[in-house]
Amino acid sequence: MKLLESSRFEAINNALCIKTGDSKIVGRIESYSCKMAGGEKALYKRFNSEGVHPNDLQALSPPQGYSRSVSGDEDGPLCDTISRKTLFYLIATLNSAFPDYDFMDAKSHEFSKEPSLQWVMNAIDTNLSATAGEYYRSLRQQLWAAVEDEIDMKECDIYSYNPDFASDPFGEDGCLWSFNYFLYNKKLKRIVFFTCRAINPMYASDSGVGSDFAMDEDDFD
Repeated sequence: MKLLESSRFEAINNALCIKTGDSKIVGRIESYSCKMAGGEKALYKRFNSEGVHPNDLQALSPPQGYSRSVSGDEDGPLCDTISRKTLFYLIATLNSAFPDYDFMDAKSHEFSKEPSLQWVMNAIDTNLSATAGEYYRSLRQQLWAAVEDEIDMKECDIYSYNPDFASDPFGEDGCLWSFNYFLYNKKLKRIVFFTCRAINPMYASDSGVGSDFAMDEDDFD
């Protein structure tokens, strides 16, 4: 997955390093092309080496905190599914975003397909507004405008990564909340990845999440 440079995202990412009285927020938005690099082609072959087809469907977990009865879609499928190819794109994005981790063993049930764009925007806004208050509300319009211009959100399928604690790059002491969302535009062959966490400042200096996060946290000082 090739990282697509974006000066707008870089500015927003700097603004998403937020220190509050109760927590530190480290957020990152990145855009990736789904065109596979040389090494990823070999990983993709291995990913599908057990006689499976790229279009074979895998079961996803239900979105966290979402009830189908609320949506009125009680007659819909019991669970969402994802093709092996799309699942590989999500895993490859995680590998690119967190180079200190290897996600090739991640399973489809660690991912969810989100019910709607508005649902995801509300979830993100709620977390960041509750933690960063007026600071985030002043950033919100700029943030979503940049994402819209990059990916055309209404044309996206949106997925989230919700691993168990042992597999979670944010699964350390002091993590108050975290989210990992993928906005996948199949026509553009592009994924925008939005990852964010809030940590207790008492644990921030001991965070063992890898050098990329250590650099981000230096921005607070």
